[in-house]
Amino acid sequence: MENIKGILVSILAPMENHIANGGEKLLGNASSIKRRNDGRVYISGQMQRHVLFSAINRLNNGDPQKGNTYVSNGDGIGNAIEVDLRADMGGFMHPSAGSYSGRRTAPLTVTPAAATKPSEITRDLLIRLKVNPATDARDQALATKEQSDSDLMLMNFFFDISNLSISKKFSYERGFHVRTEYVKHVNEAERKRRVKLFLEATRSMIDYANEARNASTGEPQKVLIVFDTKMSRKACRYFENETSEIQRKNIIDELEERKVFYVIGDDTTGDISVNTAYKKAIEELENSMLFDPNEGDENIQTFAEAFPQAAEVDETPENETNE
Repeated sequence: MENIKGILVSILAPMENHIANGGEKLLGNASSIKRRNDGRVYISGQMQRHVLFSAINRLNNGDPQKGNTYVSNGDGIGNAIEVDLRADMGGFMHPSAGSYSGRRTAPLTVTPAAATKPSEITRDLLIRLKVNPATDARDQALATKEQSDSDLMLMNFFFDISNLSISKKFSYERGFHVRTEYVKHVNEAERKRRVKLFLEATRSMIDYANEARNASTGEPQKVLIVFDTKMSRKACRYFENETSEIQRKNIIDELEERKVFYVIGDDTTGDISVNTAYKKAIEELENSMLFDPNEGDENIQTFAEAFPQAAEVDETPENETNE
């Protein structure tokens, strides 16, 4: 397949007895779980990004082709797109960058994960007892924790390939935008490796913050993977409960009309399994071409080389900005 511009991964993942994303402690030591107004528990987009980049970091560290790349901590994201995978795929905002814009829109976006049906909530009593008689009785504690009994969580991930490892430079004359140039920060082989890391990470979602001692997992039971030639997230609706069979058929018909690659994996049927679906997607990726607005590996620059004002914010050219 040629000119992949967007990659969509839509997942249904069963989660049992979980508090994958806790809410506020509403009453002292009573921990609550996040729920929508219709009673469905959800996991915020921020938590989903945290879990996804934790998986990318783990996979990247085990990749013999990683070179000097890394995933920065979420509280210290730089702008070295050529080596920092979070800066590249997750974007960054540097509000103290002086006259330099200091902003990169994330190519990788997510939706909050939400249960497909109203959730049943259980409250668990937690007790911390001190058996040493010399211990102050006030060190003993009681707390309650909410958890959801059983949910099928729908989560979606979208990757804008046109912005992967690429920056835009805008030129202005007399206050008018007259030209857009593209700057590439890594070669095509590395871009494709990063896409593969993304795909593998969507099937390795386990690092939910409130589940450090519990074996909760967001690994998919069903998955839809789409390599698209246009920027479309319409297939996110495929697994929604409210989506009728006619709507699902029309979504697939539209994908087939565009002659794009898609695959549906389902571990609950005898058809294509989730594992097989990912294998097919990785194989298709290896034999495909990503959309490259830079049109080749010439003129590859580090972010600092392309935007020296990022390092020296007091010397920003007046006729140039970036995205």
